[in-house]
This record gives sequence, C-alpha cells and structure tokens, in this order.
Amino acid sequence: MTASVLIKAEPLRAFAADIFRKAGLADDQAEITAEVLVWADLRGHPSHGVIRIPLYCGWVESGLINVEAMPKAVMVKGAVVKVDGESAIGPAAMIAAADAGIVRAREHAAAWVLVQNHSHAGAIGYYAQRVAAQGFAAVVMSALRPMMAYHGTRGAAVSTNPIAIAMPGGPLLDMSTAASSRGKLGVAKATGRPLPPGIALDRDGRPTTDPHAAVTLTPMAGPKGAGLSLMIECLTSVALGRPLIAPALDHPALRDDVRQNSLVMAMDVSAIGASDVLAGNLAALTRAIKAQPRADGFDEIRMPGERGDREYERRSRDGIPVPAKTWQQITAVATRFGVAAPDEVNR
Repeated sequence: MTASVLIKAEPLRAFAADIFRKAGLADDQAEITAEVLVWADLRGHPSHGVIRIPLYCGWVESGLINVEAMPKAVMVKGAVVKVDGESAIGPAAMIAAADAGIVRAREHAAAWVLVQNHSHAGAIGYYAQRVAAQGFAAVVMSALRPMMAYHGTRGAAVSTNPIAIAMPGGPLLDMSTAASSRGKLGVAKATGRPLPPGIALDRDGRPTTDPHAAVTLTPMAGPKGAGLSLMIECLTSVALGRPLIAPALDHPALRDDVRQNSLVMAMDVSAIGASDVLAGNLAALTRAIKAQPRADGFDEIRMPGERGDREYERRSRDGIPVPAKTWQQITAVATRFGVAAPDEVNR
C-alpha cells in the first residue's frame, strides 16, 4: 500500500462537498465546509483538512450538528455583533461571523463579532484571510472543551484555542495555544509516525511520543500558552455567558461536547491613515527581518504564512497528498452515501 494518494484540489473539493451534501447539509454549507478543509490541505495543514470528513459526518448523523441551522446575527449594537450558530457546522457559522465583521468594520472602522454554539470550524486562518482580503486587519480566535493541560496540571484543564492574525496583503499567522494541534495526533496515527517530544501527555500525565498513548496536549511556552488559552475562553465563552471550560471540569460528561464559541475582530486600517503606506511598510518589515544574520541550521528566514503560501501554489499545481489510511476512511464514508471518489493523480 502506498503511503499516500495524490488528489487534485478541485475534484477533492467537489468530492468533499458531495459527501457533506449527502450527509444532510444544505448546498451552501456543504460547499463552504469542503472549501475550508481543502484550503487547509492546500496550505500543508492536513490536521485540519479532509481528514475531518468522517468526524464531521459522524457529528451530523448523531445530531450534534444541526443540519437545519441558519447562523445569524441575533444582536447588533454599533460595532458589536452577536451571532447564534444554532449548532451549525463550524464553517457555516464562522463565515456568517466573518462577513458580519466585514460589514460592521466598513461602517464603524472596527468590529467585534462573537459567535456562539458551532462545531469545529477547520483552520481559522481561512476566516482571518477572508477578512484581510477585504482590506481589514483581522484577529480570529475560538474556544472549545478541555483538551490541553494548564501549566502545572497533570490532565486537560483548558483548550487548544486556535488564534489567527492577518494583515491585508501581508502575513497570516494561524496557530494554536498548544505545543501542537490535536489534529496532528490523528495525522501521526494515520501515518504511523511518532510525535515530537514535549507536545503530549499520556493518561497518567507523563510525557509521551506515542500518538496512540497521547491523551492530553501541552501548552506552548508553558504558562504563556496556558494563560493565552484561558483568556481566549474569557473573551469568547465567558463573555457570551456560555462558558465551556468550567462546566466541563465540574461535570466530566460535558468533556465530549463539540460546541465552540468564537470571536472575529476586524479593523479598517485606512481609518488611522495607514492604508496608503501599509503595503510598503509590510514589505519593508519583511525585508528587514529576512536580511538579518541567520542562525545555524536555517537556510531562510520566513514570515508567518509564507510556507503555507508556497505549499498552496505547489499543491494547487501538483495535487494534495492524503495518507492512504485517511483516504480509506473517507472513501468508506463516501461509499456509504453513494458518492464516487475522484481519480488519483499519476505520480
């Protein structure tokens, strides 16, 4: 068996959308979900790519995702918006929030959009980039159930809250507050590769590199990552009056809750007179950093998102590698729904 199959982006996107459509999602929600997952794969982040198809379909079938949901703004007060996801699939709710942020930032120069009650939304860099493409600086973050140790705990006490920051025409930072995303554990299991040291604990709270033994992720930079995670929970879930962490710690049955809450911030940089020189200043910053002496072992100094941009171009041209085990799982779901898999690319 080959280690992976190679699939072109457009057929893979259409394939994923067909699966979600047959699973019960409305056309627009099926298409945006497929778009978000394939975007992550194109940028070289398989942990948030089509590997999620079986999981998302399982949530739909179990009722954890409401296929009748129509995420919408339920409160608008100046630049502040509250969106109710209605237990929708994550990308549908996050697109509603990102687009609401764009609209309010055009009117008020800035926007603060909170969105509650949605499932996993894929790589949130997608939504930050969507906002930045309209000329706004963007910050996007999400809160979810406990999956990561807090600094000093032996088990999961906070989440792996993702956060993305994007500038129009500039860098895109998309990261987790954990030393590694939970999705990468799934990739390691699918590929049979050990985990890097220091990113996971087993059920007894001991460090492990075995993806099958890993239970709890560790925070990046110790107390800094843990503190950032805690504050994202405060800015999203606690601010919305829908806390996720404390109830799950008090009631273990809630630890498997797939609901998330998120925040989208957008700012019109032209409001402070920077738009006419922004591109030049961003380019100058990049040049200045890249011109610095390189540390041993570095062939190049890269900006946030630069590796992903290059991978996007290469994979758009050559195809997306999907681990063979993952492809088997996806095609098994597709077969159940009567969806034909796309042809593999000849290497």
